[in-house]
Amino acid sequence: MIAAAFILIALLTATDQVIKYAVVKNIALGEVINLIKIGDTQVLNLTHIRNTGAAWSIMQGKSWFLIGLPIVVLLVGSAFLVYKRKSLKKFEVITIAMIISGGIGNLIDRIRLKEVVDFISFKLINFPVFNFADICVVAGEILLVVYIFFFDKDTPEKSAQPAVKNDNDTDKNE
Repeated sequence: MIAAAFILIALLTATDQVIKYAVVKNIALGEVINLIKIGDTQVLNLTHIRNTGAAWSIMQGKSWFLIGLPIVVLLVGSAFLVYKRKSLKKFEVITIAMIISGGIGNLIDRIRLKEVVDFISFKLINFPVFNFADICVVAGEILLVVYIFFFDKDTPEKSAQPAVKNDNDTDKNE
């Protein structure tokens, strides 16, 4: 299972980098290509931009943090996968691999280009332009949290349940 996790990380990271390469080579910086439009309302665009910060361009100029954090996530996530490899469910492995791969994809951009290539622009709401790596991180985090809270059967809730009373036990107050 651990080998599959690292293969998935490599595949998702490679997918992110191939898509970003295609965007850089085929869409001019600042160019907008409308993909979905309903009436006069733009819904989804390809918009080639570069971001030196995080979402909504926050933390611009904090490259030490934006490089350091994914490295920490990569190391902690990988160690967790290796250390817990026998007890992790497939779904947990997939979500952790998604988070790690997204972090690596944007980390590669930050180190190589000093900025991140973003290109997906969802126009129905005021949302920042994002990329495939961002989707991996956010989807992985959401799916992992939902799994932990709603589907994981190894939660502390089990130990919080009252003990089953043995038929041989008698209550001394009766």
